[in-house]
Amino acid sequence: MFLWPYLTPLLLIALQLCTAFPVDRCEKFTDLSLHHALVGTSIRVRLLLYTRDNDSCAVLLSHTNLTEHPQFNLSRPTTFIIHGFRPSGSPPVWVEDFTKRLLGRGDINVVVVDWNYGAANIDYFKVVRNTYKVAENLTAFIRMMKDHNASLSSIHMIGVSLGAHISGFVGANFNGSVGRITGLDPAGPTFTGKPLKNRMDSTDAQFVDVLHTDIDALGFRAPMGHIDFYPNKGTDQPGCPKWLTGSSYFKCDHQRSVFLYLDTIDQKCSSLAFPCSSYEEFLDGKCMSCDQFGEAGCPVFGYDIIKWKEHLMNQSNTKYYFSTNEESPFCMTNYRVDVMVWNNKVHWGQVDIEIHNGTDKAMAEINHKATKFSKEEGTTMLAVFDRDIQPVKTISLKYHAGTACNSNRKLRVLRIRFTPLDHKESPLCRYDILLENKKEVKVRPIPCEETEP
Repeated sequence: MFLWPYLTPLLLIALQLCTAFPVDRCEKFTDLSLHHALVGTSIRVRLLLYTRDNDSCAVLLSHTNLTEHPQFNLSRPTTFIIHGFRPSGSPPVWVEDFTKRLLGRGDINVVVVDWNYGAANIDYFKVVRNTYKVAENLTAFIRMMKDHNASLSSIHMIGVSLGAHISGFVGANFNGSVGRITGLDPAGPTFTGKPLKNRMDSTDAQFVDVLHTDIDALGFRAPMGHIDFYPNKGTDQPGCPKWLTGSSYFKCDHQRSVFLYLDTIDQKCSSLAFPCSSYEEFLDGKCMSCDQFGEAGCPVFGYDIIKWKEHLMNQSNTKYYFSTNEESPFCMTNYRVDVMVWNNKVHWGQVDIEIHNGTDKAMAEINHKATKFSKEEGTTMLAVFDRDIQPVKTISLKYHAGTACNSNRKLRVLRIRFTPLDHKESPLCRYDILLENKKEVKVRPIPCEETEP
């Protein structure tokens, strides 16, 4: 009590200083609840600006006066992040990580489009109608940017689910002049079968890249961009629940699109993608060539796919496939495996392959179906390993011939050749191997002879 007379003047001085020098307010993404979704929310669009100078403290942009925001440097590229349906009302768990990774890649403006008021509603059809209003709002804002000498070519719109279609509507309003649109599992319900003007498509920007991860439920099935990626067939994603065990059962495959893309922004992960008519043919090893891309090679999924833009502009309706792990890092490593056997009869079976570098190992199980091994034809397989192991010092092989009368069959391998598809290292070979059913054989590969095909 005896200190109070002395503390009071100090508190008054501190209050005066705070008033004279106000602390900038950090804007946050709108946090709503299930109650809001049940009652329903009206549309309200907030534009949250992040830059390298304020990567953790958003600035709320004005829809009418850009001169209020000296932080918004229009000479820099601008990336918009647009979320989708929010039936729980909560902010997306990935939005903060998304902004920081983007800013880690370049000195850009990142604008998070917060339309949680309008997206938080259990009535999905009402939210779909709201997407057109959000697009109108963004169109007016980008038009204002253009009036202040911003380049449309330097704008990248990344839309998640319904956000992908919002991006498409905005791009169409500028006759496809926006630089790039990335669609992360564009929403399928109410958009499937609709004309192009009512959904995102390849004419909405100078370059449109699309990722499909839930085509059998919440996502859009058909190709719709200059390049369309279908990891794990675009359906059941590894690590996602296959049975009804909670809300993650409904959203895991759909939301996986965001996390796959996140891994590519900071180049933590690199997934080679192969053009193919079906995922089954991709797994069968029938689509391992990307000769049409020349020295550029097969496209790499994600943020840096823009490097393949010139090669992709004249393609359409081509699906690109790759496989992923259950969790980050999601990328896997691909090898072409060519097997020549000298069994007189045709053998069928499955193969497990492990590669070792002395301390670590990686596994590939070629078990999606029985593989045919023929002396006359030779066999080509795609081996997808759960991670990259370099250098490869030893290789372990296990042949599964089957059961009953097939269980005693042995695969007599004249030569097995391992060709890395993700790297430019020379192929490795091994000769004269006897593989017995379910018995592991470890070999030390050697460089293939130069005269071998």
